[in-house]
Amino acid sequence: MLQTPPLLIIILFFVVTKQLKFDMKRIVIFASGSGSNAENIIKYFNSTKTAIVTHVLSNNQRAKVFDRCERLNIDASLFDKESFTKDDTVLNFLQAEADIIVLAGFLWRIPSKIVEAFPNKIINIHPALLPKYGGKGMYGMNVHNAVKENNETETGITIHYVNENYDEGAIISQVKTSISSEDTPETIAQKVHELEYEHFPKVIEEIILQNG
Repeated sequence: MLQTPPLLIIILFFVVTKQLKFDMKRIVIFASGSGSNAENIIKYFNSTKTAIVTHVLSNNQRAKVFDRCERLNIDASLFDKESFTKDDTVLNFLQAEADIIVLAGFLWRIPSKIVEAFPNKIINIHPALLPKYGGKGMYGMNVHNAVKENNETETGITIHYVNENYDEGAIISQVKTSISSEDTPETIAQKVHELEYEHFPKVIEEIILQNG
């Protein structure tokens, strides 16, 4: 009976591992704030191995997402408005490094040149049921305060493709949660965060698997 030499087993392991990593879709995440969704997505794909988060980009030098990336051993970079909109620095980086772009609490509008370069490959999550409570300035607690002020009985998350306008891209998925009269903007935010953590990575994964 033939036996595979131990050294050959090791070589085969590294070849197969490298090939699997090469074949995995590469996700680049944009984040402007604390990065809790970014961390959740990174951990999810570290576990499932169906894709790999290769880089996190942020427009905010004080964003807590940098601390999370350092802890998770994920490359992270800061960029400014000029490299994002006026020249092609960010675009060129994405074309070289990204298969899928995920916006996880990113507050700037995506330039049309990036949208055109990645059709149906830029995915955002919004903390409300679009088209309600969408548009410029509607993020974070601004959304949850408005939901409470209008006495809504439900809210949720919207996962959608990104176009040139805030929160107007084609909707991929919506998940709802009920609101009671006792809920505050803070408890509404907590309910929405729980939906984000549960569903956002799974929807990203579904899109990747569907599109090969």
